[in-house]
Amino acid sequence: MSRVLVLHGPNLNLLGTREPEIYGRTTLAEIDARLLALGAELGATVECRQSNHEGVLLDWIHAARGTFDGILINPGAFTHTSLALADAVAGVAIPTVEVHLSNVHAREPIRQKSYVGAKCVGTVSGFGPDSYALGLRALVDHLSARDSAGRGGVPKP
Repeated sequence: MSRVLVLHGPNLNLLGTREPEIYGRTTLAEIDARLLALGAELGATVECRQSNHEGVLLDWIHAARGTFDGILINPGAFTHTSLALADAVAGVAIPTVEVHLSNVHAREPIRQKSYVGAKCVGTVSGFGPDSYALGLRALVDHLSARDSAGRGGVPKP
């Protein structure tokens, strides 16, 4: 059973009321409940956390070593500004998938660059709350393939 840490960055605690024309009306609590249910369906344990503070997110990423098999992260605005989060993801070497509710590539130019995503195994964006579900499915599949390959990336014969 895979253990997945879900990290939500700044302002995501305001989902459901914050710019619903961009981020929708689904609350963070609803997203977390869906992820817990989907995780159980996929045979994964999911733990969800949210912080508006970059340092807290960094501490959680560091502490994930040896505890979690994968990380699903929506870094919020830190996506476009935080070399520290990118370095943490690279440094812990835990497979990580970045997710975004909106299509960041169709937004303002500053939102089209992701420092964090460049260190992830993949990114899902633009599907609203379904981005999280798609990201979790992809991460669990990635972890399963990696484990069946002996963590080497090529399935065992």
